[in-house]
Amino acid sequence: MESVDPASIKQKLGQRSIVLVGLMGAGKTAIGRKVAAMTGLNFVDSDHEIEAVSRMSVADLFETYGEAEFRSLEMRVLSRMLEDGPQILATGGGAFMNRATREAIAQQGISVWLKADLDVLMERVSRKQHRPLLQTADPRAVMRGLLEKRYPVYQLADVTVQSRDVPKEQIAEELVDALNAFFDSPAAQEREAETQ
Repeated sequence: MESVDPASIKQKLGQRSIVLVGLMGAGKTAIGRKVAAMTGLNFVDSDHEIEAVSRMSVADLFETYGEAEFRSLEMRVLSRMLEDGPQILATGGGAFMNRATREAIAQQGISVWLKADLDVLMERVSRKQHRPLLQTADPRAVMRGLLEKRYPVYQLADVTVQSRDVPKEQIAEELVDALNAFFDSPAAQEREAETQ
């Protein structure tokens, strides 16, 4: 693997952010931190920012205000965070499902879907008990439902990288390679011309 030229990644991004999307357990935070270290960009997590702004945990926000109000807050916080690019920005699993959020990401970021299969996701999320959507008798059925509902929308992301049980550094390297391939693609050149 050739070394990553951080200046090249930053130059290609301009003021845009690399926005990681995917289901809980896909590795957005862990892999995002590795990509940030490789590229010299800052890493930020939208859930942490939401918690800081609201002074409540994501789980408490869900319980107190419901998912619709949480998604509204999430959209506002993400829109503000996107103005701080370039950076590596990890989003909550449901963020990309919101059309307005997707449009904001398309305008100010490059979306990267960390795609993982159900078994990998379940193995990872079973280690943590703070997932509001999985506080149920059958978390695997809930996760399968989320996968079926969200994967067709996640496919709209600019770049897809398979998250699996290999060292995080390997996935981070694959993500950077996929970003470089995206920047060199005709679709990216066309999009760049439209935003000029």
